[in-house]
Parts: sequence; structure tokens; C-alpha cells
Amino acid sequence: MHHHAYLWTGPKARFDDEALRRPPHPEPPPAGSRPELVERYRQAAAEFRTSELPPLETAYWLVKPRSLVRGTWDEAKEAAAWLGERLAEYTPRFASEADRDTARLARLVDAAAERLHSGADVSYGHYLERPSYLSLAVVTCSPNRAVPGLACPCA
Repeated sequence: MHHHAYLWTGPKARFDDEALRRPPHPEPPPAGSRPELVERYRQAAAEFRTSELPPLETAYWLVKPRSLVRGTWDEAKEAAAWLGERLAEYTPRFASEADRDTARLARLVDAAAERLHSGADVSYGHYLERPSYLSLAVVTCSPNRAVPGLACPCA
């Protein structure tokens, strides 16, 4: 078991575009479906795997391009440390004063280490100034507990 890290920052409006954050349904819409349903399926099928946007389900980071992996670790504690470093880096930009609380952030890192050690994924998100959004994720790989059929991006 190992862990891959992902980071995305961008406009909150783009993050809110859930159509590009959902994997396409395994079956295309049946003939005669509403045009907007067919278009949503086409768009998801064409762009979901290549889009840099964070997926709604954390495990689906594993289908994204390998170039989006920000780090890989065998040890959960090391992956959690990466999360802590990123949180510290972005803390001054957090929109909420409560999100800047260092004791709270330390608890998030400790909780992440426990979750990753158990084989679970971790995903944190924070609003930044200028209505931007920060998404941090560490995904457990080989296999992923939530979606075991997903291949490792580094295999």
C-alpha cells in the first residue's frame, strides 16, 4: 500500500462545475435521451480523466494524469506531513479565520495520518481569498479501499 498526493487551486466557480468532476456513467444514455443528458455524458467521457479538477469521489484522482501526482509515499505519516506542509503554506490565504487555527490544522494532519494508515483516503478543501478554492487529497493506492478496481497511476 502507498499514497499519492494531489493539489488543486482555482476559481470557486470552476470547482463548483460538478459535471466535470463526475466520472461518466458506464453506459451512454439510451437513444432518444434529452439532448442535455447526451451532451453531459459526452463531455464527461471526453474530459473527466484529463481534467485537473478534483473528482467528487477522492479515489477517482487515480484515473487522472500521472502528471497531477504531487508526491508518493509508502508511509502514511509522510503523506500526512505533506498535507501539513501544504496547509501551512496556504494558511495565510484561508478566507476563514477559524481555518487558520494552528491547533485545528495540527488535528487535521493527525487525523489524516490515522486515516491513511488504515487504508482510507483523505480530502481537505478550504476557501481562499478572491473566491478561490484549495483542494488537497491523499489517495491510498494498491488497492484503493473505496474503489479497488482503479489502477495505480504510477504502475
